[in-house]
Amino acid sequence: MSRLSRIVFFVVSLFVFVLNAQEKPSLPYYLPQDVTYNASIPTPESVIGHEVGKWHVTHDKLVMYMKTLAKSSDRITIEDRGKTFEDRPLLLLTITSPQNHQNIENIRKEHVSLTETSGQNKDVSTMPIVVYQGFSIHGNEASGSNAALLLAYYLAAAEGTQIDNLLANTVILLDPSFNPDGLQRFASWVNVHKSKHLISDPQDREFDEAWPRGRTNHYWFDMNRDWLPVQLPESRARIKSFHQWMPNILTDHHEMGSNATFFFQPGIPSRTHPLTPQMNQDLTKEIATYHAKAFDKIGSLYYTEESFDDFYYGKGSTFPDINGSIGILFEQGSARGHLQESENGLVSFPFAIRNQFTAALSTLEAAKNMRTSILRYQQQFYKDAKNESSKLATQAYVFGDEKDAAKTYHLAEMLKRHNIKIHELKNDFTIAGKAYKKGRSYIVPKQQRQSRLIKAIFETRTKFQDSLFYDISAWTLPLAFNLSHTDLSSLSNAGDEVTTLSTPTGTVKGNGKYAFVFEWNEYYAPKALAKIRAKGLRAKVAMKPFILEGVRYDYGTIMIPVQNQKLNAQEIRQFLANVAKESHLNITAVSSGLTEGIDLGSNNFNAINQPKIAMIVGDGINSYDAGEIWHLFDQRYEIPLTKLDTRRLERMNLSKYTHIILPNTNSLSPTHTGKLKTWVKNGGTLIGYRNAARYLNSKNFISLDIKKTGIDAKNVSFEQKGDHRGAQVIGGAIFNTKIDRSHPINFGYLNDELPMFRNTTVFINPNEKSYNNPIQYTDKPLLSGYISEENLEHLKNSVPFQTSRMGSGRIIVFTDNTNFRAFWYGTNKLLMNAIFFSNMM
Repeated sequence: MSRLSRIVFFVVSLFVFVLNAQEKPSLPYYLPQDVTYNASIPTPESVIGHEVGKWHVTHDKLVMYMKTLAKSSDRITIEDRGKTFEDRPLLLLTITSPQNHQNIENIRKEHVSLTETSGQNKDVSTMPIVVYQGFSIHGNEASGSNAALLLAYYLAAAEGTQIDNLLANTVILLDPSFNPDGLQRFASWVNVHKSKHLISDPQDREFDEAWPRGRTNHYWFDMNRDWLPVQLPESRARIKSFHQWMPNILTDHHEMGSNATFFFQPGIPSRTHPLTPQMNQDLTKEIATYHAKAFDKIGSLYYTEESFDDFYYGKGSTFPDINGSIGILFEQGSARGHLQESENGLVSFPFAIRNQFTAALSTLEAAKNMRTSILRYQQQFYKDAKNESSKLATQAYVFGDEKDAAKTYHLAEMLKRHNIKIHELKNDFTIAGKAYKKGRSYIVPKQQRQSRLIKAIFETRTKFQDSLFYDISAWTLPLAFNLSHTDLSSLSNAGDEVTTLSTPTGTVKGNGKYAFVFEWNEYYAPKALAKIRAKGLRAKVAMKPFILEGVRYDYGTIMIPVQNQKLNAQEIRQFLANVAKESHLNITAVSSGLTEGIDLGSNNFNAINQPKIAMIVGDGINSYDAGEIWHLFDQRYEIPLTKLDTRRLERMNLSKYTHIILPNTNSLSPTHTGKLKTWVKNGGTLIGYRNAARYLNSKNFISLDIKKTGIDAKNVSFEQKGDHRGAQVIGGAIFNTKIDRSHPINFGYLNDELPMFRNTTVFINPNEKSYNNPIQYTDKPLLSGYISEENLEHLKNSVPFQTSRMGSGRIIVFTDNTNFRAFWYGTNKLLMNAIFFSNMM
């Protein structure tokens, strides 16, 4: 063949291949053809208006089809479990045989009993297995939710002994969209950029989503990190379903880079959490043989045990492992649109959907064939957990904060969402120098069904088999909440079990008409102050402690004088009563300004200005960090926060804002830099997070002594270079700091130490003046998690916070994320202090 002929042949072959890749997808492409299908069951196309894979399904059409299917099939019931932040429904389909549906509640109870003492010796030979199949928790990994259309149709319409046997022995909980808001956002993007003749060039706009992209939910959270913290409505719905059913297998369908193939677990064996039983991994590996067989049949490339891990229990594929279930991660090389070039050829959206659907079916095949061994594993998991907990040297944990009922409540709330039993205190008591008060503390017995999960939540761990982590290496929740906590040798201080957890109440106490005061310790104190200032009432903050009417008030106490306000005394009291109730704190009406210490009219009470706050978002800004801040202001504290997009920043009038928050970023444009400098010099306060500290230092906003880091790569092979670099990453660990509570940045903190979360390698040497280092890492800072020895040396005695003047304004930097994933309650107040008290620093 001549060179010209070869070129022509190649072009024609490529043209034919592209044509095939762009062929209209059809059900026979996806579905097994060795079964018949009930013609009375509506196909996806008949409801959503297009064949699966031609367009990315929008969430509204997904919901429409699932509801239609449930009405058409006696194999399916559908449940609406709540709404997302954007008011989209959170659906769950229960799919099993009609006979099982008639007895579904008894089946559920019998199944859950396997995790309880009453069911530890039950015969499982005739019990159905329960499989929870969930899709597209990252909204722009959409082949999963599109495959859910096919899976639901197949389970409703397929006929024959094979499907009858499957449904008779399996209860399938089908969660078609873990992330409705993200799925909708992504579908809108790729659909509006789809060409009639598909464009596969990776540089096409279709594959370049606008910030913040569709991966996340409404507040830009990665919801596949929220299975354990349960801070988001989508998570709360699925965790409730999980604990209602205690499924044996939970699958989590994702996508990865377009040049990858298909991954299924097990992951890298050395990166499995030590609390996960080996049998869990053995069963996962056996299930993997079913995936391999199915992918071999259709010719799709795949791999296993070479990526990802099973360490952090806040992920969908790992959370089940600490609950007696088997979590399985699927990762499909993504088209990220409709058709994209890759190292493995053209990746079409229908191809990705078919792989996801194939993995869903192979999971069910494995579940059916391994049913009794997996049921027995779940049974044995809880039997072993009970035996372990009965041999523990200590019997319980106690946690609390004597001055912060709300923060304590939120940890208790989280535990209750995981069906963990907690108890009130009989009475106040002190142990190991820590005071625990009834109503502001709870006791968690270790001998209960969820004993292993309790250990995973409360333990600290600093020794690891591997130095590489796919996600964080520590999440000790009492430390995240900055709550006192202690091991108890007995339950002698435990009162009644808490069956109904109520939010802390707030009220106005006292009959004085001189002023109103409340301490800054309570979690929702910033919410109260924001409402007070928004009402136009003057408020001041105490720079020193004082004693008034027999009560000691700490640094940061807020005082609202009665005199010279826009409301009279009775109106102020009525307003503050509502504020106290909504903010879950107590406000005291006092009758005199004379105190032991600073009097209420002292110059040591500083006026608090009404802040007008903005945050820079958009290209170049870490959307996770920005979303956490937005959520904190909007959902927790109800404080208005204007989002300034980098695309328009140079044209915006910044003079209307008192504070601008700059989330994690590496750089801004020279124009933006100059504009921000002018704004700060004219009196603004700029608050930078994480790598923004480097940027602000490099552009002379602030002078920081940032340590130079790095480690020589000696005796490291080419094969090991990735691991060598990865070992220097701080993926997420907890470190101890000592704090100066007299500094305004630390107002509201009870103790002289503060646990902080860190996932950066920005290390700042302390200022030469000690009072400029109000937060400083200790010389033994590691509390829990992994950090290399080299980075630990850098971290010792470094500072995570610095502030300095710039013209008439101020720069504030945090090297650490004080708002991490919405569950790091313990350091949220640092940002609020930077807002309300910046002019006092």
